[in-house]
Amino acid sequence: MEPIKRNDTGAAVEDVQQRLCRIGHLDEAAVTGVFDEATVRALAAFCLESSLPVSEEVTDKVWAALVDASYNLGDRTLYLRMPYFHGHDVLELQQALGALGFFHGGQDAIFGAFTEEALRRFQLNLGLPSDGIAGAYTYAALRNLAHSWVGKEATHGDTRHLGFARAADVLEGHAVCLFGTDEFSRSVASRMSNLSLATNPASKIISADSLSVAPDASMMLVHVLLSAEEAEVGVPLVSYEDEDTLALRLESAIDVAQDASWPRLSVLLPGAMWLEAGPERSAQHYAITLLDALCAALQE
Repeated sequence: MEPIKRNDTGAAVEDVQQRLCRIGHLDEAAVTGVFDEATVRALAAFCLESSLPVSEEVTDKVWAALVDASYNLGDRTLYLRMPYFHGHDVLELQQALGALGFFHGGQDAIFGAFTEEALRRFQLNLGLPSDGIAGAYTYAALRNLAHSWVGKEATHGDTRHLGFARAADVLEGHAVCLFGTDEFSRSVASRMSNLSLATNPASKIISADSLSVAPDASMMLVHVLLSAEEAEVGVPLVSYEDEDTLALRLESAIDVAQDASWPRLSVLLPGAMWLEAGPERSAQHYAITLLDALCAALQE
């Protein structure tokens, strides 16, 4: 982007001023669409607060930091991915989970594996789907509990170790190629790969779209599909439903698949919609729960 600088005017300047106003560095009356002296001072104060070199221009780096700082809790759906989500909304989530006794790590405004694990335990505690996705239901629950965490310090405790199966050495101990044959199933496979790498950069569980070379017989092939008609004859087919027994059924299918010269299995999703979520949220939910079940099944 072209730097936004002193004496510039227009919508881009007003956007910068709105964000500076939102995070408390500029008065609302100073949002004029003109990059004036008040905006320069506010930008300098923001740079100092963000440990950036003081600048009178909004560069790419300053803009990225400003966008991160102006997110509030609930502005976007958060989940574990690579690159990690980061920003003020993530910090607020960590602060809320910390005050409620679920997050004991450093509050670094980065949605990493420890933040996801804390979120999942919070969701489980409230009877929500424990998928590590901070969306509408999770934000509603946090708003209802605002009196218990707003303005309060995190409870103290030892840093917790991740409790789900993919936190073990499964990710780097098993070579698995994930693939789909339609847009939705490819999205699920890609998200599973992204999630595994976000949890452990050394992960060998990866999507076919991310491989630089064709998979070989050293990798187990896992075909994510929406229709049983797509399943290959003779290849174990596991239905995603029921979710509670998915890991156990995957384990049995893996035992059968590993007897073949090139181990492979298929997983049949119940559809392209989970509850009333949209396609992206649905794909992310299936990716998280399927990856966790796969890791649990592979765990020795």
